[in-house]
Amino acid sequence: MRTSTVPDGLAQRRAEEILAELTGSGVETGVQVAAWYEGELVVDAWAGTADVAEGRPMGPGTLVPAWSTGKGVAAALVAVLVDQGVLAYDAPVARYWPRFGAAGKERLTLGHVLGHTAGLARLPADLTPERLLDLPAMAGWIAGQRPQWEPGSAVGYHVWTYGLLLAEILHRATGRTCDRLLREELAGPLGIGDELLFHVPQGLEGRTATCYEGGWAARLARMPAGAPFFDCVPHGVLPVAELGNRDDFRRTALPANGIMTARGAARLYAALACGGELEGVRLLSPATLRRAATGWVSGVDRVMGTAGTRGGGFVIGDGGTDPVRPPGGYGHSGSGGSTAFADPAHRFSFALVKNRMTVAGLDARLVSEIRSALGITGG
Repeated sequence: MRTSTVPDGLAQRRAEEILAELTGSGVETGVQVAAWYEGELVVDAWAGTADVAEGRPMGPGTLVPAWSTGKGVAAALVAVLVDQGVLAYDAPVARYWPRFGAAGKERLTLGHVLGHTAGLARLPADLTPERLLDLPAMAGWIAGQRPQWEPGSAVGYHVWTYGLLLAEILHRATGRTCDRLLREELAGPLGIGDELLFHVPQGLEGRTATCYEGGWAARLARMPAGAPFFDCVPHGVLPVAELGNRDDFRRTALPANGIMTARGAARLYAALACGGELEGVRLLSPATLRRAATGWVSGVDRVMGTAGTRGGGFVIGDGGTDPVRPPGGYGHSGSGGSTAFADPAHRFSFALVKNRMTVAGLDARLVSEIRSALGITGG
């Protein structure tokens, strides 16, 4: 029997204390956090309420809308398919989707889509949720658009179009929907087929948490009316609790978003942090993983106005004043404070999902406390 290298349960106890404090005070409604270290699950904590009206508690298997945290899940799925030879980062999107190769997009590649350098971030100003969720119609609309900039020449966060593009590319390249691919090629092999999702399948509605506004919508409302962000996220489809609670939104498999447990997300990133393999299940080769998780483009984002580095669908490192991901760490965060990432240097992974949509901050606090309890120092 292998001797555990993980310190005693200090990390678990500290996480439980923080979650109890925040949900008890009403700062948070329902929260889950999970972490792996050296191939072992070291934190699996939850607290609070999944649905206030129903009095339904948050549990370890409650599915929580995690918004753009799902973009990192989609990036991992694409990496698996690249490793299998089904997709290629350098391939023109038109190889899989011929109609797409028009209006200056003939040489636009899958890598441009994943790196947010495709120049296709903008959406119609009058976009409604109903139109956004009509994925075939939106794919047809995007196929006719001309890029805002030369693909590969600049980075600009493709908030919704990242998912619209990937959903269509994956379907055309494989004949399978993105949710089926996720289940068959990534989540299923890891044993988390009903914990890592792009939508809420029929029968799992009762396991899904309700979203609550906690300051996130107010923050978006304070942004200048002419901010580039609103060109890419029109007011009718802002990522706020009201949208997250719509039945049609939850039913639609759109890989710009994820609905997941912290336990499921942390398990995925644990496999990535350990070189693409966890507990005897290999998802992809170390070589493909290194390519996906290496910085492809750095600079100031045209949409968000912040500097950063992106790889194959992952955010690399963290340029913020209160960093969550260490240097060399990679993953993705979502609206309202959810996040998940891998730290391969320390074979560490972390995931936080929560249903009260607040400005980020809890993620950095929990990461710091858990890493300190595990004796992980430095970047």
